[in-house]
Amino acid sequence: MNAHTLTHFPEARIETAHGTTGYREANANADVHSRTLPVVLLHGIRSGAASWVLQLDALGATRRVLAWDAPGYGVSTRVSSAPPVAADYADALRAWLDALRIDRCMLVGHSLGAIVAGSFAAETPERVAGLLLISPAAGYGAASTQIREQKRDARLKMLHDLGPEGLARERSANMLSPHASEAAREWVRWNMARVRPEDYAQATHLLANADLASDIARFEKRRAVAVGAEDTITPPEACERIPQAAHVSLQVIPRAGHAGYVESPAAYTALIDTFCHGIECHQKDGVTQ
Repeated sequence: MNAHTLTHFPEARIETAHGTTGYREANANADVHSRTLPVVLLHGIRSGAASWVLQLDALGATRRVLAWDAPGYGVSTRVSSAPPVAADYADALRAWLDALRIDRCMLVGHSLGAIVAGSFAAETPERVAGLLLISPAAGYGAASTQIREQKRDARLKMLHDLGPEGLARERSANMLSPHASEAAREWVRWNMARVRPEDYAQATHLLANADLASDIARFEKRRAVAVGAEDTITPPEACERIPQAAHVSLQVIPRAGHAGYVESPAAYTALIDTFCHGIECHQKDGVTQ
């Protein structure tokens, strides 16, 4: 099902000030939907643009929707900083949106993508109408050097020992709840197996250096944070610091794991759609965001 749907949203690529960025897009003719803003979807550390295919399909019926391959994923040029920080990935995001002539958007970040989204929103708030973070990875930037290094090195060791295919085989089940279908499990495995070791390692350094709570506290427009009730990677209790920093309530999605938008696409599509409509209705009524 997902593979068939993916053919409707083929991989595109564009040259930017950062380099090449790969992405998938629905409803590129955004001028016919003048009352809606584009939705930009940012994936997590073990994923890619293709993981959002069901949201591209559903949300693309009424608005322009884009999902990128983050730096180092797919054909996208990796960041040059060693080790990288969130601002490096945010700069790549800015360059991609510039190349596509997207001045303002709704920004949705999942897991590590939430870190990139938070950094971009904090630095360029005028370009983000609303920020929705799903199962956000908080980063370890506020932790001690010892903890940051331990977390980083544990991930790097797992990558070294298992490789991308081994990670997909051994760790993909952690991304989903026990209620996930076999099709969802296969889709997560496929996406994980495509990650390149050196670029996963670079993203691991980003995770160690980031502090999402600090960034989201600086963005004062509409924000929302959601997590799957059965997420074991960023469980609800671990996510609480992020909505607290944003001064919003944490939305908990029943019967969903970390990659909830893959296993429960209708619930997460509704989450995104409701968030976007809420902001656009305020704008229509003349309420300043």
